[in-house]
Amino acid sequence: MKTPLTGILPVAPTPFHADGSIDPEGMCRVLDCMIDQGVDAICILANYSEQFVLTDEERATLTRVSLEHVAGRVPVIVTISHFATGIVTARARQAEALGASMLMMMPPYHGVGLVPSEAGIFEHFAAASDAVSIPIMVQDAPLSGCTLSVPLLVRMAKEIENVSYFKMEMPFAADKLALLIEAGGKDIVGPFDGEEAATLLADLDAGCTGTMTSALQPEKIRPIVTEFRAGNTDAALAQWKLCLPLINHENRQCGLRAAKTVMMEGGVIGSDHVRHPLKPMTPRTRERLLSLSRELDLIALRWGK
Repeated sequence: MKTPLTGILPVAPTPFHADGSIDPEGMCRVLDCMIDQGVDAICILANYSEQFVLTDEERATLTRVSLEHVAGRVPVIVTISHFATGIVTARARQAEALGASMLMMMPPYHGVGLVPSEAGIFEHFAAASDAVSIPIMVQDAPLSGCTLSVPLLVRMAKEIENVSYFKMEMPFAADKLALLIEAGGKDIVGPFDGEEAATLLADLDAGCTGTMTSALQPEKIRPIVTEFRAGNTDAALAQWKLCLPLINHENRQCGLRAAKTVMMEGGVIGSDHVRHPLKPMTPRTRERLLSLSRELDLIALRWGK
């Protein structure tokens, strides 16, 4: 990419048929809907894509289908997280060969008791960087159980050629973002917010330049970023307040199921199935989700009708 990526880079949900098999045609419809939502880029195979329930063969199929279908209309970020460095580098090469614009990866982890040393984490990201020539986004999230210190992240940004974007999702993300930006300077090309924009305003105050949310309401959240970066902080605050009830309900009650349920209701996909051991949301939670979504007249809720 010639210019740094900013704005909103949502995670695409992975659609399954009601029998649990992947739905490649539905995946293409999801991607088209997201482009119509005005996204700045799309991330696939992330945690909100249920990457942890996909086989290697399914991952390869979804990567190919997604990159071929988007065909350069927006940048596509492919998540390549895995504990094994060799698997990460293989996924990195495959994604770049198919046309990915960026990679995203978490540090290697396999439960709280199996986390490499800082040296191992650094080497893991360095190996991925050596395998490709596209940017890498570090996903710093509590899910991993890894503590990525600011000095480690800064060292990675300065010494690993393609590590230049950071998605910060831990508690007190704004403070960590501010420290990272101050210490890393020009090497921190893309400091990003996550967690469905639950802390977006504070993270923008700290200097983030974009957010990676779900695909639920990108067209509503993107103006928060664009208005803030244009200096219109009152407009950004007003838009954030408008989105907050749905942000909160998604983040605290629905999780990755929210975008799929709204997209099914809107005719984007035929099923909001999630693979076991995940469970469908309760009717009570679903009813509130759809009510809040209708209040905002979300694109995903009417795209396929």
